[in-house]
Formats: sequence, structure tokens, C-alpha cells
Amino acid sequence: MATSFGMGPGRVGTRDAGPQNTGARAGADKMRTKGQPGQQAKLQGRPAPAQPKAKHGNGHAKAQAERGEKKTRGARGVTVTRMFTRPGVDPLESGAPGLPTTTGQPTELVYERRSSVITNPDGSIVFKMEGAEIPSTWSQLATDIVISKYFRKAGLYGDAKQGEKSVRQVVHRIAHTIRDGADKFGGYFATKADADAFEAELSFLMTHQVGAFNSPVWFNCGLWAQYGITGSGGNWAVSLERSGAARAGLGQTQVIETKNAYERPQCSACFIQASSDDLMGIYELIKSEARLFKYG
Repeated sequence: MATSFGMGPGRVGTRDAGPQNTGARAGADKMRTKGQPGQQAKLQGRPAPAQPKAKHGNGHAKAQAERGEKKTRGARGVTVTRMFTRPGVDPLESGAPGLPTTTGQPTELVYERRSSVITNPDGSIVFKMEGAEIPSTWSQLATDIVISKYFRKAGLYGDAKQGEKSVRQVVHRIAHTIRDGADKFGGYFATKADADAFEAELSFLMTHQVGAFNSPVWFNCGLWAQYGITGSGGNWAVSLERSGAARAGLGQTQVIETKNAYERPQCSACFIQASSDDLMGIYELIKSEARLFKYG
């Protein structure tokens, strides 16, 4: 009996293997055995001739081993190709190459001194800053947001009266902290040139509004790494020592509470939290929510 799968969707049937199918099958067997001395001898009742041995062993296994060696040699870290920046040119400096126009014309980065005033519906002033350094291509709305929300207003380098006053300060704080973190962990970038390219390209994208992080990154990233700001209370983070041990198969990853709020900053905006079905569990959830909202 031969099985047929061509009887319509979802149907499997059988049909007799008639003479025409038997002949076709015999012809197929003959074609399959052609050029294979071992199978021909087996069909004719003669002992199969010995197969010649490969000169270099198992070629398939050798090819796999070579591919594995090449993969190991090539696993050096991330390589970054520059798209908008050039080596030796700070993308945050005034006069640096800017984002080309829609027609492909080159531009330069130009900063302006701007003011931002946030008022209540009754006209009373909530916030005001004058003389902030802002790229000329930014709208006034973007200016108001970055100045009122993302500029760190105090505490730079231990000075309670010193705050950020330029977009280039904010962008450098974020881009350099991310790059520096990769350097400290080790193995992220293939070479120093790739790390330099990553920081420069990220700085360019943020300065020219090609892309932007969510608010917690603008709020928190780099405050401790660049300015030494500790904040009040710690956060929860993965233990770097135990994480390395876990990767080596020597234990489980451990979550620890950090010594200060910004050493391991909160850079995420969305979290899924658990809550037990009792009054105290609900209040614990409220406390956790408050700490998350505190950092953005």
C-alpha cells in the first residue's frame, strides 16, 4: 500500500501500488543504487568492497572545528562604523559637522543662548532660567523640556549652587557614562576606536534629535559617574561580582541594594511589580511605586 497526501486539505488516504507504481519504484531503486558499489553488491548477493578511507579523517568534523575556531577568534566585541562623525572631531563642539539637510547639504552645529520660563495658568512663574546653551535647531518646546526637566540644577562636583546649563553637558553626561561603563565591564567594544566611535555617534544622535532616551536616562544617568552626586537612598541592582560568578557557573545572580541612588542609576521607566493580597502588601506596593516615580 502507498500513502497519498494529495486528496485535499486535512485528508490522508491510501491506494494500491499497481504495476505502474511497482515498475516506477523498481526504476527508482535502480537509479538510487547506480554509482554506489556497496548497495549494488548487497542487491546482487556479493560482499561489498571496502570503502576508501579519507586522507585527513572526518572532513565534516574538521570543518566544524575550523568554523568554531574562526568564531572564537572573531568574538572580540562590538565594532562601530561612524556614520555622522569623524575621528578627532568632538561632535559636541560648536562648528562640528551637523545633520545634513534633506537635500544633502552639509550643516554645522550652532549653539544659542536661550531662556525658559514655565508659568502657571494665572501667570505666576514656576521656573525660570536664562542663558542656557541650546542647539539652534531645537524648538522652544524642546528647550523648555530639557531646561526645566533634564538639566541637573544643583550639586555638580559637590557644589550645591552649581548646575547644568548646556545641552552639551547633559549629552556628554549620558553618552560618556554609558561608554565608560562598557569600558569598565570589559569586552564590549573591539577596540578603543570603536568605543570612541560609539560615544561620538550617540552624542551626535542626541544633540541633533535623531533619537532620544526615555526620561529616567536624562534624569539619572551619569549624575554619580560624572558629578559625584549620590542622592538619598539606594536602588536595587544586580551584584556585579555575583553576576560574573553566575556566568562562570559558580552560583546564582544576586540582587543587592546600592550604597547611593545614582551609582547604579534607574534608567528604565516601565516595571512589573508583584503585590500580595493583603493590606500590608498593598502598602509595600505603594512604597515601591513611590520610589520608582522618584527617579522617573
